Amino acid sequence: MTIEVVRDRAHKMKHTVRVGSHAFTVDEPPANGGEDLGPTPHDLYDSALGACKALTTLWYAQRKHIPVEDIRVSVERDDSEERRGVYRLRVLLDVTGDLTEAQRQELLNVAGKCPVHKLMTQATTEVVTELVPAASAS
Repeated sequence: MTIEVVRDRAHKMKHTVRVGSHAFTVDEPPANGGEDLGPTPHDLYDSALGACKALTTLWYAQRKHIPVEDIRVSVERDDSEERRGVYRLRVLLDVTGDLTEAQRQELLNVAGKCPVHKLMTQATTEVVTELVPAASAS
Protein backbone atom coordinates (compact mmCIF):
# COMPACT_ATOMS: atom_id res chain seq x y z
CA MET A 1 0.00 0.00 0.00
CA THR A 2 1.19 3.49 -0.81
CA ILE A 3 0.14 6.50 1.23
CA GLU A 4 0.32 9.87 -0.51
CA VAL A 5 0.73 13.22 1.20
CA VAL A 6 0.13 16.26 -1.04
CA ARG A 7 0.51 19.93 -0.16
CA ASP A 8 -2.53 22.20 -0.34
CA ARG A 9 -0.91 25.39 -1.61
CA ALA A 10 -3.98 27.45 -0.68
CA HIS A 11 -2.89 27.17 2.96
CA LYS A 12 0.28 27.72 4.96
CA MET A 13 1.18 24.12 5.83
CA LYS A 14 -1.94 22.03 5.17
CA HIS A 15 -1.46 18.69 3.40
CA THR A 16 -3.96 16.06 2.30
CA VAL A 17 -3.19 12.45 3.16
CA ARG A 18 -4.62 9.74 0.92
CA VAL A 19 -4.78 6.18 2.22
CA GLY A 20 -6.57 3.86 -0.17
CA SER A 21 -10.01 5.38 -0.75
CA HIS A 22 -9.74 7.66 2.31
CA ALA A 23 -8.46 11.22 2.54
CA PHE A 24 -7.88 13.54 5.48
CA THR A 25 -6.09 16.76 6.31
CA VAL A 26 -2.94 17.21 8.36
CA ASP A 27 -1.55 20.53 9.53
CA GLU A 28 0.42 22.16 12.31
CA PRO A 29 -0.83 24.54 14.99
CA PRO A 30 -0.23 28.29 14.52
CA ALA A 31 2.74 28.13 16.92
CA ASN A 32 4.47 25.92 14.34
CA GLY A 33 3.43 27.98 11.32
CA GLY A 34 0.22 26.15 10.42
CA GLU A 35 -3.47 26.94 10.76
CA ASP A 36 -4.58 23.97 12.89
CA LEU A 37 -6.75 22.60 10.07
CA GLY A 38 -6.09 19.00 11.01
CA PRO A 39 -4.11 16.73 13.31
CA THR A 40 -0.33 16.85 13.33
CA PRO A 41 1.82 13.86 12.37
CA HIS A 42 2.48 13.24 16.08
CA ASP A 43 -1.29 13.22 16.67
CA LEU A 44 -1.67 10.56 13.97
CA TYR A 45 1.11 8.45 15.47
CA ASP A 46 -0.50 8.58 18.90
CA SER A 47 -3.97 8.01 17.40
CA ALA A 48 -2.76 4.88 15.62
CA LEU A 49 -1.93 3.38 18.99
CA GLY A 50 -5.30 4.26 20.52
CA ALA A 51 -7.24 3.05 17.49
CA CYS A 52 -5.32 -0.22 17.36
CA LYS A 53 -5.96 -0.91 21.04
CA ALA A 54 -9.68 -0.17 20.65
CA LEU A 55 -10.10 -2.31 17.53
CA THR A 56 -7.98 -5.19 18.88
CA THR A 57 -9.89 -5.22 22.17
CA LEU A 58 -13.28 -5.23 20.42
CA TRP A 59 -12.21 -7.91 17.92
CA TYR A 60 -11.03 -10.14 20.77
CA ALA A 61 -14.14 -9.54 22.87
CA GLN A 62 -16.41 -10.41 19.94
CA ARG A 63 -14.40 -13.53 19.15
CA LYS A 64 -14.48 -14.72 22.77
CA HIS A 65 -18.12 -13.65 23.34
CA ILE A 66 -17.14 -11.22 26.10
CA PRO A 67 -20.09 -8.84 26.60
CA VAL A 68 -18.41 -5.52 25.80
CA GLU A 69 -20.82 -2.65 25.29
CA ASP A 70 -18.46 0.19 24.60
CA ILE A 71 -14.75 0.93 24.36
CA ARG A 72 -13.13 4.30 24.80
CA VAL A 73 -9.39 4.82 24.58
CA SER A 74 -7.58 7.99 25.63
CA VAL A 75 -3.95 8.56 24.74
CA GLU A 76 -1.98 11.16 26.66
CA ARG A 77 1.35 12.33 25.23
CA ASP A 78 4.41 13.45 27.15
CA ASP A 79 6.93 14.56 24.56
CA SER A 80 8.97 16.69 26.97
CA GLU A 81 12.01 14.42 26.50
CA GLU A 82 11.49 13.44 22.86
CA ARG A 83 14.72 15.12 21.78
CA ARG A 84 16.53 12.93 24.34
CA GLY A 85 14.98 9.81 22.84
CA VAL A 86 12.08 9.30 25.27
CA TYR A 87 8.50 9.65 24.01
CA ARG A 88 5.87 8.66 26.55
CA LEU A 89 2.30 7.64 25.78
CA ARG A 90 -0.16 6.85 28.56
CA VAL A 91 -3.19 4.90 27.40
CA LEU A 92 -6.42 4.73 29.38
CA LEU A 93 -8.73 1.90 28.32
CA ASP A 94 -12.38 2.32 29.33
CA VAL A 95 -14.37 -0.84 28.63
CA THR A 96 -18.02 -1.07 29.62
CA GLY A 97 -20.42 -3.99 29.76
CA ASP A 98 -21.45 -6.71 32.17
CA LEU A 99 -17.85 -7.80 32.70
CA THR A 100 -16.13 -9.65 35.50
CA GLU A 101 -12.87 -8.25 36.83
CA ALA A 102 -11.11 -11.24 35.22
CA GLN A 103 -12.59 -10.31 31.82
CA ARG A 104 -11.54 -6.68 32.29
CA GLN A 105 -7.98 -7.80 33.03
CA GLU A 106 -8.04 -10.16 30.04
CA LEU A 107 -9.06 -7.27 27.77
CA LEU A 108 -6.36 -5.04 29.25
CA ASN A 109 -3.82 -7.76 28.48
CA VAL A 110 -5.09 -8.05 24.91
CA ALA A 111 -4.92 -4.28 24.40
CA GLY A 112 -1.26 -4.42 25.40
CA LYS A 113 -0.62 -6.84 22.55
CA CYS A 114 -2.17 -4.83 19.71
CA PRO A 115 -0.04 -4.78 16.55
CA VAL A 116 0.76 -1.05 16.71
CA HIS A 117 1.87 -1.31 20.35
CA LYS A 118 4.20 -4.14 19.34
CA LEU A 119 5.43 -2.14 16.35
CA MET A 120 6.17 0.88 18.54
CA THR A 121 7.92 -1.07 21.27
CA GLN A 122 9.42 -4.24 19.77
CA ALA A 123 10.22 -3.60 16.12
CA THR A 124 13.08 -1.75 14.53
CA THR A 125 11.67 0.56 11.90
CA GLU A 126 13.94 1.32 9.00
CA VAL A 127 13.13 4.42 6.96
CA VAL A 128 14.73 5.25 3.62
CA THR A 129 13.91 8.69 2.18
CA GLU A 130 14.78 9.35 -1.46
CA LEU A 131 14.26 12.24 -3.81
CA VAL A 132 12.15 11.69 -6.90
CA PRO A 133 14.34 12.54 -9.91
CA ALA A 134 13.86 16.13 -11.04
CA ALA A 135 11.98 16.59 -14.28
CA SER A 136 14.44 17.48 -17.03
CA ALA A 137 13.90 20.83 -18.75
CA SER A 138 13.19 20.48 -22.44
